[in-house]
Amino acid sequence: MALKPTTLVFLIKRAENGLITDICLAYKKRGLGVGRFNGVGGKLEAGETIEQAALREVKEEINVDAKMLSKCAELTFLFPAKPEWDQLVNVYLCESWDGEPAESEEMRPQWFTTESIPFSEMWSDDIYWLPLVLEGKAVRGTFSFGEGDAVISKEWQIVDAATLIAT
Repeated sequence: MALKPTTLVFLIKRAENGLITDICLAYKKRGLGVGRFNGVGGKLEAGETIEQAALREVKEEINVDAKMLSKCAELTFLFPAKPEWDQLVNVYLCESWDGEPAESEEMRPQWFTTESIPFSEMWSDDIYWLPLVLEGKAVRGTFSFGEGDAVISKEWQIVDAATLIAT
């Protein structure tokens, strides 16, 4: 079974020195990942590119118009007990958008400083790769999830960001 392509977008704010200081996470109110904070995103619709899907999902889930996406990670998520959930997640950072993040039926956005990210209320894989992305690194990884969506195997590496765009 082929991996389902999906998207994940994090709005970010930077300090004058270029370091990322804040990240917008959204509390998932329904569906896969309910009860957790995450970026916004989802599945592609017929005829969409990955980037088009990412832009659409940001608008639908937190009502902002993302202006520019920067691909920062490609993550393979495997669910051996539920292979229909297996997916290739295309992760983007966004630092330019129109509008203010607003709650939808699916997501409730909230800003966090990079020091106060609630990893204990997020998917268990995020602690491994998200800090690297927030340091400006590009990441490719594979995570397998078991009972209670706990990570049962993990591997990731820092890669040249150009290799993410090419795939």
